[in-house]
This record gives sequence, C-alpha cells and structure tokens, in this order.
Amino acid sequence: MHGHMASHALMDPAAFVKRQLVQRVRAVFNDPARGEAPVIPSTNALFAPDTPIRMVHSDVISMMVGGVAALLLQMLHPHALRGVLDHSNFRADMHGRLRRTARFIAMTTYGERTQAEQAIARVNAIHTRVKGTLPDGTPYSATDPRVLAWVHVTGAASFLDAYLRYVRPEMPGAEQDEYFRQFAVIARMLGADPVPETRAEAAAIMQAMRPELAGGADVREIARVVMENRAQGILVPVQAVISNAAVDMLPPYARTLLELDPPALAGIPAKVAARSLSETMRWAFKRT
Repeated sequence: MHGHMASHALMDPAAFVKRQLVQRVRAVFNDPARGEAPVIPSTNALFAPDTPIRMVHSDVISMMVGGVAALLLQMLHPHALRGVLDHSNFRADMHGRLRRTARFIAMTTYGERTQAEQAIARVNAIHTRVKGTLPDGTPYSATDPRVLAWVHVTGAASFLDAYLRYVRPEMPGAEQDEYFRQFAVIARMLGADPVPETRAEAAAIMQAMRPELAGGADVREIARVVMENRAQGILVPVQAVISNAAVDMLPPYARTLLELDPPALAGIPAKVAARSLSETMRWAFKRT
C-alpha cells in the first residue's frame, strides 16, 4: 500500500472501506478493457428521477439477487435456453452476460434518452441473428414476441421482488404497478408481447406460460454454472449470499425444474444476510 493510501486508511478507515467496496462492485458491472465507465444518471432519460423504475433499478444488491433469479427463470423456457447455448459463451463468461444485462438496464433506465434508444436498437439487431432449431426440430428466434415476454416478465418480477425483500417492503401497490408500466415501455421497444402493466398482470402472464417451461440436463447445467461460478473482482462470500438469496426467491416449481435444493441459508437467514449486504452497499455508495 502506498504511504498516502496507508495514512488515508488510518485517518478514515470507513472512507477507505467505502472506496474499496464501490470499486469492486463497479468492476463487476463495467469492463474497463472495453472502455466502459458507470452510466451517469441523466435528467433527459426515458424515465424521470425518483420514479419507481429508477428507484428499483438503482439498488446494487437487490438488482444482483433479482438478476440471478431472473436468469434461472429465463432458462426454463426452451427457446430462451437454446438461444443462450447456441449463440453465447455463457458457460465460460456468465459474468460477462450478467454485466452486459446490468449495463443495458442501467442505460435504458437512467441513461441519456438517445443512448438508451441506441442500446435498445443494438439489442434488437443482435436478436435478429439469434435463431436456430431446438433438439426436436422446432425453430426458435430471439425476436419471438412470446419468448421476449417471458424474458421481460421474469426480469421485472424478480427485480421488484428483490427490491421489496431487501430495500423497501412497504412500497405501495400503486407504485409497484407503476414500475411495471414504466418497464413495459422498454419491453415493447424490444418487441415483447404480452407485456404486463401491473403486478397482477405479471403474475397472470407467468402463470399462463408455465406449461411452456421445461427442465432437463441443459437447464441443470446452467443452474450449476450459475450457482458455482464466482464473480471476478468481488468477494466470494458476497457471491454466495447473492446466489442463496436468488434461489430462496424462486417459486417452488422453478426450483423443481432446475433441480436446485432450497439454499443452505434458507428463508430467514438468507434474507438477513442479503439485507445486511444490501444495507452495506447503500452505505458504501452514498456520496461516493
């Protein structure tokens, strides 16, 4: 440690710890090798400051928990699963995928409007190239509105559920519905259909699509990669807490299809660990 850093740490250990935490978390979401820096919140974004979508999507830990839960749910749709297996290096670069998803959400939620629209256009262009056939010969395409609907609704529901669990359990129902209405704007620009505009509609769509979901060897493999992979640049215990909290959030039918046991830190302990981590990160990001 350089002399001035050492003296800084001695003078203000809390500030030093904050900087270390923030740097590690930002390294998870931004790839400096690609010239990526954190997305700067804009007053000219698709959504106004202090509205539900910007509040939900700004909490680091609840978004990480929700993101892992959403990914596991999304892979239960055979078309979404096959698209990932055929057109990405997911097994080798799970965190790259999660990081790109996180950047896309940050950019479209509170990035400058033109940049948000460009990010959506880039994803739409990529989706046109993601197509092929399932093992049974059924064709699939990442532009299929119904597959996009499953990806969207599982993401939105998981992000909101994690926010309610770990940040703001008392969030009014009207604000929860507003969150879905706001997120629907992005989903429609990506071509998803049907798109929920309330919490009740989201639950109904997820229930209606249950018969389309499936387990199997590939799904189990994805679940294993997700649960065993260790994030780079962030402490291993943090990753373990996030993975456990994500599995704890999954509905029982999803855990059954994924063949995942309830986490070792099931229920209350998993919630306490994740809530403590969430509070620590909010402390670290405040006025950094």
